[in-house]
Amino acid sequence: MRIGVDVGGTFTDVVLSTQDGLVTAKTPTTDDQSVGVVRGVEKACEIAGTEPSEVDELVHATTVGVNTLLERDGARTALVTTEGFGDVLEIRRQTRDELYDLEAKRTPPFVPRERRHEVEERATVDGVTEEVDEDELRALPLDGVESVAICFLHSYAHTENEREAARVLRDEFDAHVSVSSDVLPEFREYERASTTVVDAYVTPRVASYLNRLVERLDGVGAPVPRVMSSNGGVVRAERAAESAVGTVMSGPAAGVVGASEYGDRVVSFDMGGTSTDVGLVRDGVEKTTETRVEGAHVGVPSVDVTTVGAGGGSIAYVDEGGALRVGPESAGAEPGPACYGLGGERPTVTDADVALGYVRGGKEFGDEVVVDAEAASDALSTLEGFDDATEAALGVRRVADEKTARAVRSMTVERGYDPRGFTMVAFGGAGPAHAANVAESLGIEEVVVPRAGGVLSAYGLLCADEKAEASRTVGRDDDNEEVLRELETEARDELGRTDAQVRRYADVRYAGQGTELTVRAGRPFDADGTRDAFKREHETRYGYTMEEEVRVVSLRAEAVVEKTSPETGTETKGGAEKNEPTGIHDAVFTEGTHETAFYDGIGTVGADGVLETPAVVEYGETTAVVPPGWEARVKDGDLYMRVSEEGET
Repeated sequence: MRIGVDVGGTFTDVVLSTQDGLVTAKTPTTDDQSVGVVRGVEKACEIAGTEPSEVDELVHATTVGVNTLLERDGARTALVTTEGFGDVLEIRRQTRDELYDLEAKRTPPFVPRERRHEVEERATVDGVTEEVDEDELRALPLDGVESVAICFLHSYAHTENEREAARVLRDEFDAHVSVSSDVLPEFREYERASTTVVDAYVTPRVASYLNRLVERLDGVGAPVPRVMSSNGGVVRAERAAESAVGTVMSGPAAGVVGASEYGDRVVSFDMGGTSTDVGLVRDGVEKTTETRVEGAHVGVPSVDVTTVGAGGGSIAYVDEGGALRVGPESAGAEPGPACYGLGGERPTVTDADVALGYVRGGKEFGDEVVVDAEAASDALSTLEGFDDATEAALGVRRVADEKTARAVRSMTVERGYDPRGFTMVAFGGAGPAHAANVAESLGIEEVVVPRAGGVLSAYGLLCADEKAEASRTVGRDDDNEEVLRELETEARDELGRTDAQVRRYADVRYAGQGTELTVRAGRPFDADGTRDAFKREHETRYGYTMEEEVRVVSLRAEAVVEKTSPETGTETKGGAEKNEPTGIHDAVFTEGTHETAFYDGIGTVGADGVLETPAVVEYGETTAVVPPGWEARVKDGDLYMRVSEEGET
């Protein structure tokens, strides 16, 4: 048996894979995430009639790293860098988030100026020309510092001074040390320094958390967890505790991996309680080395995800100009939406879904929440400018849907991809309720709600391969094949698996360009093939190619041990007959009030067949809404929604 546990902002999701199928569970996320994780494991095992000690493997996605950055409560960190480069974290790049805001303020760096220390050392194209001074390092004022980031100029090419500095500082001071030539051995001084600082800032917090988690899991007999990495792979817990920068996008990565099980061209749409994460699958999960969190650049490979502050718990309000807004403030797990009856009074997206009839009053969520439809309407009635709660609810949904649609456009249209060629996979607590409207606004004609749609990120953990990556910036005179072989060995060694398959990549650009595109590299390395692959990708992304020289900037190797994904559905029965709804209730759509078929999702997935529409399919952890003009059918336990050819059903 294998178990996946994904920690979200509101709930901790659990999927247990047994020989009889999947068992799912949700528990409230706790302040110390390890408490909620263990509760979720115990709950899933109880439902399955087994014990945690019988679980063979546990895979975990955590938000400790990203929350540490967002809440700015990481380790007290210092930066040791080359003389003259202490302000690289402050200078950053010339880009500005708010181009026309004359008073825009940048988020302060995680290491203030008084804890950024410059030392005499130097490396040039000829190698190390000035060795680092041991006495100078020992004299640095680092008492009281929990963590140290070391980032010297050109250490991606010449690592000697950084390694000597790390040896001295580890010997002299009781602090964690992050070294840029280990964390990100690539050129670009700011990106490398920022990534190393993030690693130093979050690693002590993540390591402390993982130690507590391992201890608590051991207390109930569960195995030591493997941890989801930002790159969409799984790593050993001890590896994540040594260098935690690779876990910053742990949770969102798991969701995209789960969505990738449903096709080669997929938009993953994960709408939870606090935010919506949008990812892209295009012949494999799209990745990036340009993630930014709290103004800091994180340059390690990560699943490419765009996040917006719109989720089921996002609070709706009317701003000073009279415009309706949704998020980013969220009601969270406590007090939660008004309809939860736990003390929340402000209107949320979930309250709008309740008021429109998609979520019925009296419905139970877990052991603690019974939906209060009257409370939802009362909260929505406080929004000014609407005739009644129903009109307000339609407005809240429209704003939330457009906000999330913009995130999908940024991942598709703005990158040269036509969203009409993709399938949307909707999951999360609120995703299946909003996906059809969002998809229709983008011209996407098919939406899939997986059987495990309410906990797909947790399911994705069980689909994720074991992965380790190694990279290096190369010069024009380097032997690219030799470098790739060294990187392959390095990646296999880090993974600890000699049987791992290795994929090769190259970061390539035209001469004079400032950014690169990553393409597959052949074995042996083929310069012509790499150039052609780059040109094809450049034309896809930007619509043109050039006759300029093509240069390889960095090389990458990814060691992979593939996992077999568990089945999401149950054994299907019957054929294309029409499934019978459990009830017919009124629900309000943009087109007006419609008699709507309600289905028990757990029961419906037991039989392939067509659903009456409009429809609401109620799962244990989420609710899928099929609006007028859409068809719906169940196949292998998953719900497929598609725009009707007639435009109505």
